[in-house]
Amino acid sequence: MDHYYFEGKKLDAWWYSPPRETDPRIFVSELRVGDLSEESQKIIYSYTDEVKNDPVNSLDLDNGLEADAFLHRPLWRTPSVSDYQTLLKESEYAAWVIFNRYYLNHFTISVHNLPDGYNTVADFNNFLENNGIKLNTSGGKIKISPDGGLLQSATVAQMIDAEFADGELLRISGSYIEFAERKILTEFENLPENQITRKHRRDGFEAANADKIFESTYTTQTLK
Repeated sequence: MDHYYFEGKKLDAWWYSPPRETDPRIFVSELRVGDLSEESQKIIYSYTDEVKNDPVNSLDLDNGLEADAFLHRPLWRTPSVSDYQTLLKESEYAAWVIFNRYYLNHFTISVHNLPDGYNTVADFNNFLENNGIKLNTSGGKIKISPDGGLLQSATVAQMIDAEFADGELLRISGSYIEFAERKILTEFENLPENQITRKHRRDGFEAANADKIFESTYTTQTLK
């Protein structure tokens, strides 16, 4: 569908619309390695150059278990703490990926599908905070698209005790959960609630919202 460019974070991203309403939208982001310093590029390529061919070519994409196993299997050696910390200074995104590889960064719960009292981002945030869950505050706890049709929030990434090369341990950011509320489009506001489907709600993503949600794994959030 749409392409997004995050200049400050040196990222490209795309989102993909599924063929069925029961399937999730997919948001894929990619680090623009060539925009980083020579030192960071050298570190990254020392790992990614270990990937000699496209591993997806050997996957049976109709086998969900095989695809899931691939996403949990490293494609390059475990990084050193030194390399991780060097990347962290320039790009927290790069540091996260060099250790976590293709592990799921986050998934999104569509809160508008939840029962009353939980079906807005504002209500769901209150529920989370009342249960001691810390929220991303970058750009405000609720990130709102200019048209007001997409409201989003996210937890702060859980911190994990990660084992790096040579058995070195370091506490780093893991994954997080995002929450989205997609408002009903104006032309469908008079439809009965039981007739509302995905096509009647605001679709797509918002670059400004996503830019702040990326920071759910950043030290500016996890170390607060």
